[in-house]
Amino acid sequence: MRTVIQRVQHASVTINGSIKSSIGNGLLLLLGVEEADTSEDVDWLVKKVAALRIFDDENGVMNRSLVDVEGEALVVSQFTLYASYKKGNRPSWFRAARHEISVPLYEEFCRKLSDAIGKQVGTGEFGADMKVELLNDGPVTICMDTKNKE
Repeated sequence: MRTVIQRVQHASVTINGSIKSSIGNGLLLLLGVEEADTSEDVDWLVKKVAALRIFDDENGVMNRSLVDVEGEALVVSQFTLYASYKKGNRPSWFRAARHEISVPLYEEFCRKLSDAIGKQVGTGEFGADMKVELLNDGPVTICMDTKNKE
């Protein structure tokens, strides 16, 4: 499971001209799922994301988590995080999980992150053509992969 985490002042997802979800201060997560991912990957990633200390404390030091700042989260499915670009210039996504694997794990991640932060997590729509808008704060952008836990 891979994610690109962006600290944002606000973010939204628009589908067919209508806003599906929007958040204020918090995190926008682009989430990719691969065939080998399991609920263990979900649990590890939720724990890391909820506790990741990337928000400023009173001294301007990144020392507070999403939970600490009572921030919001928006999670957008992003199979293109598994792009393979070794051959030629047209990427392939053979490592991205099929819908029957990725949808349940994406939904599980969103549920568990909601529980961890004590707030409903905003989502996109799996497989839809989405327009994601954000104001990256910092900018702070972090990439995580559950296959690189150490």
